Amino acid sequence: MKTISLIIPCYNEEETLAGCVERVLHLKDDGHMNLEIVIVDDCSTDDSLRIAKELAERHPEIKICKHDVNQGKGAALRTGFLEATGDFVGIQDADLEYDPMDYKKLVKPLDEGKADVVYGSRYLRPETRRVLYFWHTQMNRFLTFCSNAFTDLGITDMETCYKLFSREVIQKIAPKLKENRFGFEPEITALISEERCRVYECAISYNPRTFEEGKKIGWKDGVRALYCIFHYGAHNAPLPVHLLIYFFIGAISAVVNITTFALIFGPVGLMPATIIAFVVAAACNYLLCITLLFKHLVRWRLGSELGVYFVGVFALWGFDYAVTAGLIGVGVGAVLAKSVSSAVGFVANYLFRKYMVF
Repeated sequence: MKTISLIIPCYNEEETLAGCVERVLHLKDDGHMNLEIVIVDDCSTDDSLRIAKELAERHPEIKICKHDVNQGKGAALRTGFLEATGDFVGIQDADLEYDPMDYKKLVKPLDEGKADVVYGSRYLRPETRRVLYFWHTQMNRFLTFCSNAFTDLGITDMETCYKLFSREVIQKIAPKLKENRFGFEPEITALISEERCRVYECAISYNPRTFEEGKKIGWKDGVRALYCIFHYGAHNAPLPVHLLIYFFIGAISAVVNITTFALIFGPVGLMPATIIAFVVAAACNYLLCITLLFKHLVRWRLGSELGVYFVGVFALWGFDYAVTAGLIGVGVGAVLAKSVSSAVGFVANYLFRKYMVF
């Protein structure tokens, strides 16, 4: 029989932990599946750790890990992933929002060799459900849409807790994970896309709890998730999104270029103004590219490569100056001439950075 390892990140869940574990243990009732439960206590300040230890004494399937400092759900999951020994590794929150029996459905595509990762979607089918928090639901769907645009995956529920992996896949990805809180969801999805994993979805049931009942995620986590979608997915995004991001970067750089030129053209003259404005804009463009677009793909590490880069930048400046000076020479206003040269330079700059720098 195959073994499924479920990682339970736990922080102050004394009210629900025992009930959650008892429900998870029913996965082995039909004798078709071996079970390993890894509870990772994230420095709880209530009786969660004591309860976990009592459960482990009664059930040999349970393994306990402990953080000495509270780090967040993502950090707890990283710890659990590396401790898991099962054929398949999944996530189970310590609350009672999800039904562990759904893992019997999620495991099938993996067991049949069709998938590397299976997501449990709360939105795949209409059914009787508890109605809560319109804006929370819409934020989940918006984040899923943004994640899909960057990863080119057609997932319906990126923020779901229920994700089941083959152990080889998750233990390959786990060392790359950095997010300590709920940014884990978009981060792991971006890495799954980058690894070209075969992804399946399966409908699951969901019984959400209220914030009064202990729900911990908030609007700040939504903002962080949106940042993580950009941060971990931009460099690997499909071409349409790639171009939109670069257009955004190019537009900012063009504004910096034109504004700097307009401010100093009168006092310093055409050539110094063009040089200074171009250098400032090039630095802005490069930093934004490093931060967002090509973060993980920077090739320049040797002096010769940096030399080629600076030669390329100088050539682009020469092009920028020639167009600006030529237009001014035929009677076009200085700022308009600079704007036209910036627009033409945008295309050349994109091609240069994409195919030669990154």
